[in-house]
Amino acid sequence: MKYKRVLLKLSGEALMGDRQYGIDPKRLAEYAQEIKKITDKGVEVAIVIGGGNIFRGVAGASKGMDRVQADHMGMLATVINGLALQSALEDAEIPTRLQSAIKINEVAEPFIKRRALRHLEKGRVVIFGGGTGNPYFTTDSAAVLRAIEINADVILKGTRVDGIYTSDPEKNADATKFDFISFDDVLRKGLKVMDTTAFTLSQENELPIIVFDMNKSGNLLKVVSGESVGTRVNL
Repeated sequence: MKYKRVLLKLSGEALMGDRQYGIDPKRLAEYAQEIKKITDKGVEVAIVIGGGNIFRGVAGASKGMDRVQADHMGMLATVINGLALQSALEDAEIPTRLQSAIKINEVAEPFIKRRALRHLEKGRVVIFGGGTGNPYFTTDSAAVLRAIEINADVILKGTRVDGIYTSDPEKNADATKFDFISFDDVLRKGLKVMDTTAFTLSQENELPIIVFDMNKSGNLLKVVSGESVGTRVNL
């Protein structure tokens, strides 16, 4: 395996499968099997998952809700998704721990860096819920922050698109895919990979990002093996 320790970023919408909202157990089971393929190879896996399939803070704020309240609701949504993913991983016989940036001791451990590292060293998957624990920060920012804290080798952003394109490939058939692109080129071209705060934090800490299609069976293993899948963003 090319990477020993990875941070996998999944969107909440990814868990919907073919549904309009909520969680699709079939999609969860598929993701668990994909993750099992790399944990069986000895790769240490941490996961940050969004909450957009349940509630998105920015959307709530845009409709008149207090932004801080809305963001806290979004953080709780990520914990719900984390519990669902933990259950699916454990059904696949993958030992898993859920840590939350906000204290919910009955359902998740508090985020403690040393404990998270110990879990990873013991071969457990660690899911980080609750975002950063602060309003106004996205789960993209949480993913980069946690990746830096646990000394991950790379951030793997699993999406439904097979990489970064010159424009939205679902809207523009002429869009061209990048195999490799620099942080500076992403900013110069105005491409949307992560929100600006998260992307800048990743750049400053020289942490590469790989954007790939998580829904294609075997892709996660190929990425971790070092095959040219998706788009790699680095210095």
